[in-house]
Amino acid sequence: MFNTFGNILRVTTYGESHGVAIGGVIDGFPAGMEVDFEAIQNELDRRKPGQSKIVTQRKEPDTVEFLSGIFEGKTTGASIGFVIKNTNQKSKDYNHNTNVYRPSHADYTYDKKYGIRDHRGGGRTSARETANWVVAGALAKQLIKHININAFTSSVGDIFIDRPYQDLDFSKTESNIVRCPDETSAEKMIEKINQIRKAGDTIGGTITCVAQNMPVGLGEPIFHKLHAELGKAMLSINAVKGFEFGSGFCGAKMQGSEHNDIFKEDGTTESNLSGGIQGGVSNGMDVYFRVAFKPVATIMQNQKTINSEGEATEIHGKGRHDPCVVPRAVPIVEALTALVLADFWLLDRTRRI
Repeated sequence: MFNTFGNILRVTTYGESHGVAIGGVIDGFPAGMEVDFEAIQNELDRRKPGQSKIVTQRKEPDTVEFLSGIFEGKTTGASIGFVIKNTNQKSKDYNHNTNVYRPSHADYTYDKKYGIRDHRGGGRTSARETANWVVAGALAKQLIKHININAFTSSVGDIFIDRPYQDLDFSKTESNIVRCPDETSAEKMIEKINQIRKAGDTIGGTITCVAQNMPVGLGEPIFHKLHAELGKAMLSINAVKGFEFGSGFCGAKMQGSEHNDIFKEDGTTESNLSGGIQGGVSNGMDVYFRVAFKPVATIMQNQKTINSEGEATEIHGKGRHDPCVVPRAVPIVEALTALVLADFWLLDRTRRI
C-alpha cells in the first residue's frame, strides 16, 4: 500500500479502525519550532466522534501522544512519531457483514484486491485514518501560521449558503454543530440532518476552504501544480466525490472576457475567478475551493447486496455512524490544505537565496 503523503514534508500513517491504535511518522519537519500541543488537541477534538447529536456517537477521546522528534516543547528536525489509542471499539457491531459486502463501501474492492479484509469498520479503509492527518495538519498549520486557513460547511443536501465567502465571519464557524458560519443556513442544515437521521438515512454536502495571506510562488508550473496537489489531497478523503477551485465548473459556462482576472497596479486582481492560482502557482490572492461529500454509505435500512460467494443477500446497517459526515470533515479539509501548503512553502524556501 501507499501510506505516505507529501514531498519534502512527508506523512506516513498506520493503523486500523478497530485495531489497538492509529498513528504516524512525520518527516522533513524543520527544527526549532515551538509546538502548541493544546492547539493540536483542539483540532482533534473538532474531528472526533460523539461531539454532537448529528454525528456518530462513538466515544473516542482521540488523545495524541508524541513519541519522538520533539524535545522540551520544540521540534528537533528528527522524525516526529505519534500514536492515538483506540479505546471505544465495538467490533461486534460488524459481525453481520463478515462475509457480506456493504453497498458503496470499500469491502468488495479491498477483498478482491488483497484477498483478505478487516470487516470491523473497514479496517484500513475507515475514515478513522483521518485523525492521523489532523495531527500532522495541526503541526503544519503552526509552521505556516502566516497563512490563514478556514474551512466551513457550505451546503447540506439542497441547502446552500447564498452569500460569497468574503461576506462570512469565519469566527462563527464553530458556533454551531454543523460548522456553518451563516447562522440562518446552519439552523436549516441541522434540522435537515436530524430529519435524515431519524429516517435511518444519510445525506451529503459540500465544504468550502479559503486560504488567505497567501504568498506568491507556491506550486509548480507543470507537474505538482498547486491546485492539482490540493485536489489530490481532498480526493483522498473518504466520501469525497468532487473538487473544484476558483470558478470551478461554473467557469465552463463563461466567456474569456468575463472570466479573466484583470491585474491592478499593486499586483492583485479585480476579480479572483482563478482561485488564487495561475499556471499551477499561487498568485497571492485568496486560494479557495469546494469539496463535495457523498452521503455516508451505511444507512439504517435494508439494502440488497451480495456476499463473498457472489450470492444475493440483504444487509441492514448497524453500529454508530454519521448521518452526515460534512461537519466532522471540516478540520480534515483544513489539515490537508495545511500539509499541501506547508510542503510547497518548504520547497519554495530551497529555491531562494
